[in-house]
Amino acid sequence: MTDAQDTLQVVDEFSTIRKQDVVTGKVRVSTKTELVEDVVSAMLDRQDVEVTRVPRGIEIAEAPPIRTEGDTTIIPVVEEVLVVEKRLVLKEELHLRRSVSREHVELPITLRKQHAVVERSETDQPNIEEEQ
Repeated sequence: MTDAQDTLQVVDEFSTIRKQDVVTGKVRVSTKTELVEDVVSAMLDRQDVEVTRVPRGIEIAEAPPIRTEGDTTIIPVVEEVLVVEKRLVLKEELHLRRSVSREHVELPITLRKQHAVVERSETDQPNIEEEQ
């Protein structure tokens, strides 16, 4: 060793990170509505009732209840008749017969459909904004 002092140098290194925003392109999104003509179809049920009057003219003690026989509903119609005494007479019955018919229908309708349109445009020179 010499009389002069030995010197050691201490070096510190630091790192710094900087960010910058770069616009590389733009996107425009729009929607377009398209009208589409279409036809819908369905089976529709229709119920018709046929009324048949059936004369009876029978003396009864009390009014009979409404009843169903097969596809026919029978509704008794009674009337009081003055004799020397009151008697209940079944005057007639209404027979209601149901029949079902089907009909195929087609109706034109308008449906709307939307489509997204994406347009991209790239910039010629990047727009650089530096953050500090």
